[in-house]
Amino acid sequence: MVINFDQLLQRLAGMDEYLQKRAVVTVNRAATLRNWCFGAFIVEYEQNGEDRAQYGKRLLDSLSASLKGQGMKGVSVTALKLCRQFYLVYPEIGQTLSDQFEIPLRETIPEAALKMISPIGQTLSDRLIVSEEQVKKHHWRLVESLSFSHFVELIQIDDPLKRIFYEIECINGNWTIRELRRQIGSLLCERTGLSREKDFMIKLVNEQASQFAPRDIIRDPYIFEFLGLSQHDVLLENDLENALLDHLQHFLLELGKGFCFEARRRRITIDNEYFFIDLVFYHRLLKCHVLIELKTEKFNHTHVGQLNFYLNYYKKYEMINGDNPPVGILLCTARNAERVEFATAGLDNQVFVSKYKLALPTEEELKSFIRKELKDEL
Repeated sequence: MVINFDQLLQRLAGMDEYLQKRAVVTVNRAATLRNWCFGAFIVEYEQNGEDRAQYGKRLLDSLSASLKGQGMKGVSVTALKLCRQFYLVYPEIGQTLSDQFEIPLRETIPEAALKMISPIGQTLSDRLIVSEEQVKKHHWRLVESLSFSHFVELIQIDDPLKRIFYEIECINGNWTIRELRRQIGSLLCERTGLSREKDFMIKLVNEQASQFAPRDIIRDPYIFEFLGLSQHDVLLENDLENALLDHLQHFLLELGKGFCFEARRRRITIDNEYFFIDLVFYHRLLKCHVLIELKTEKFNHTHVGQLNFYLNYYKKYEMINGDNPPVGILLCTARNAERVEFATAGLDNQVFVSKYKLALPTEEELKSFIRKELKDEL
């Protein structure tokens, strides 16, 4: 068949798009299988591990530390808890994934998991008055269509029938994780049950819903950790903000006031949402973390709320014996203006506050830094 240049272009673009989507689906499926297996193995060990009493409640802490020591990513205690819960809520997914990956189930999945698969699948089919084959197809659609982050939202729903409602509507509406979370929070299931025009109501929801795209899977931290990628390989940053953070990092270290660099774009996970703290230092003299947020825009009261949110997280989860409460520095920039806000997490002792002010850079030092950087960049 004779084709012209435009048709050739169309063919190449179409094939590229198709295979990219297939690659994304395959990676997503593999990550889901990995997390399900992690959960199954952990539960099996908790039930039958010969030395399980030795670890007891410290099992996940010990596992997380050992796996991180082997260079594995995405194995925090929180992540392992989610894998465990994922397996307990969706034990039958193992059969679905095993069939598609051609994995010998009995050689790979623990015996305890095998015993759970059939009864739960049967119970579900009885309650829904559908065949086991339809249940299997539904679970395959879940694995094909949803990311593990979607599953993290779904496993929080205790009622199996309500969970299935959101599974079906999430797939049919191609919802993003944020959209799924929003619809669960707005009690869509209950509202639909009370509505006379159920189909029309769902149609209206989907017309306004944000759509899930293949690129969203690749940007999911569960996926890029599974692939061994750095978040910087995936997340694009504003050029101006990136340059400012580069220089700010060096500026603070060169002050010689006890700053020890700890992290850039530090990711924290709260309720299955990801937040990124621009810069994290540990201050050797103050014995506390210093969190820095940079906004390439004018000051807004929501910026302070966000920084305090991070400070409270660090106060609860990152402080160890001997640490003082964390301190936050908020830098807001505009083309011809700058503003610096200091935040302390509940430091009402004036001696402490004075000590912090002496050890940290002054507002004027930070304002001068911002003015110089903006002048160089703009």
